[in-house]
Amino acid sequence: MPNPTQNRSMGILQLSEGEKKFQLRRYAPSEKLQHFVKHYWVVSWDLTGQPPYLQDVVPNPCVNLVMEDHRSGIYGVSSRMYTKRIEGKGQVFGVKFHPGGFYPFVRTALSNLTDQSLALEEIFGADAADYEQQLRSSADPADRIALTEALFIKHLPPLDKPIILVNQIIDRIKIDRELTKVEQICDTFQLNKRKLQRLFNQYVGISPKWVIKLYRLQNAAEAMDTGREYDTLKLSADLGFYDQSHFIKDFKSIIGKTPDEYAKPAALQDIRA
Repeated sequence: MPNPTQNRSMGILQLSEGEKKFQLRRYAPSEKLQHFVKHYWVVSWDLTGQPPYLQDVVPNPCVNLVMEDHRSGIYGVSSRMYTKRIEGKGQVFGVKFHPGGFYPFVRTALSNLTDQSLALEEIFGADAADYEQQLRSSADPADRIALTEALFIKHLPPLDKPIILVNQIIDRIKIDRELTKVEQICDTFQLNKRKLQRLFNQYVGISPKWVIKLYRLQNAAEAMDTGREYDTLKLSADLGFYDQSHFIKDFKSIIGKTPDEYAKPAALQDIRA
């Protein structure tokens, strides 16, 4: 059985509340696929006799292959927060590609896939139908990962060096809260601004400016979730926003609520029936 990777929120908002409703596990890929695949993930739940639950997610700049009971697809980067409805009993299996990691499979600018999806057969041809049938015959994560790796390795594209650079840039954005402007990326990585924008258009699907915004607002939401910080004036300054009103506007545009609304205890919020 593969070992689960570290269980971090990765954009899943109010994860501590969500974990009362579902179980999330992540698994590392084999060495052959580490250049392309970030991890495999499994979400399972049993809400029999309970109301449905709506889980909000701030997107990562990654393409996902998703297999559900009655549908499947390859989903491009989402430019905004999205909500997953969980009800009854079920399981979802997914593959999260590294930022840029799906590009070698499709060989077209990932901006064409932003907020869009592809059928598996568009990438894997006739093998997709057999794969889906076999995957649905087993709920065991180890079996599902083995089937997925066999499919990917059969269609494995050559290594693509720009993926390494893309991930270095995005890793820096994630960990460096003081990085708030595209010009800072250009200076740090000695890249022309237009070249950087073309790189993200081709390999990521959203602009570097949008990636910065997603992660800074994800940082803000996680700080509120963990109770580390709720002073919006200080938080907005720490995250590099020009002023508090700008922070509140951007937060609502991505998260769907103002910081005040988001920070309310779960017991005081509409429990998403």
